[in-house]
Amino acid sequence: MATRRHPRFRTRFDTLCSSGREEGAGVLCDISYAGARLEDASFRPEVGAKVTLYVFIQPVSPFQLQGTVVHRNDSGFAIEYLAESDEIRRLVDDVAAIVSVPGSTGPIES
Repeated sequence: MATRRHPRFRTRFDTLCSSGREEGAGVLCDISYAGARLEDASFRPEVGAKVTLYVFIQPVSPFQLQGTVVHRNDSGFAIEYLAESDEIRRLVDDVAAIVSVPGSTGPIES
C-alpha cells in the first residue's frame, strides 16, 4: 500500500484557475501541504502545465496557490505546489481545523 508524504483534507471551496491564456473555475476538493485537487473544472490543463488557483475561503480574500499539473481526469486535475511556504502550511492547517470539527470526515485515507 502506497503511503502519501502528507495527509490530504477534503474541502469544498470555489476556485478560479488560470494556465497561460486559459481561465476557468472549479471546486477545490482536497488539499495537502504538497498539492491540491480540483473537480468540476471548466478546463483541464495538460500534465506539466503551470497553473494558478485562486481559492475563495470566506471571510478572507482569495488565497493564491501556484503549481504544476501532475494528474488529470474526466472532471478535474491535481497540482503539486511550485514551492512550499509558510502561507500554504497555514492554509492547510486552517482547513484541517475546519474539517476536524465533530461530524466531519477528517483526513482522506490513501
